[in-house]
Amino acid sequence: MSPTRPAHLVGILVAVALVTWAFLHRFYGDIAWLLPWTAIPTVLLLALGEAHSARATKARIARKPGTKPVEPLAVARLAALAKASAYAGAAFGGGFAGFALHTVGILDRQTPRSEFFVATGSFAACVVLVVAALYLEHACRVPKDPEDQQPQ
Repeated sequence: MSPTRPAHLVGILVAVALVTWAFLHRFYGDIAWLLPWTAIPTVLLLALGEAHSARATKARIARKPGTKPVEPLAVARLAALAKASAYAGAAFGGGFAGFALHTVGILDRQTPRSEFFVATGSFAACVVLVVAALYLEHACRVPKDPEDQQPQ
């Protein structure tokens, strides 16, 4: 499995944001639902969990004193979780960014103003999730052996 490239995540975010903006530009008046504010704490809790897992996994892989060795299959599962979270965070972040881009032009009305703030907060939470996921993916890497790094 190759490391996640941040450029791919930015591309996904921009593409989804443009599609969302175009959709809302055409159908915003027909939509009868509001953005859920609960996405913000939910995504932030996911990011916190991944950041904590990254810190613990990194210490266990480095075999710091007081930590148990980590199972290789558990590290592979965490790396898969990190990769999936990074891509999902970029996709959902793009959706929220597109929503914020559309509503920024109509902030004089009450409903779009509240949706703008929810979309912006949700976008920021998704960015935090992507950063935590990239940190978890980085923490799952096997460190190079110091003996292999020295020239012979």
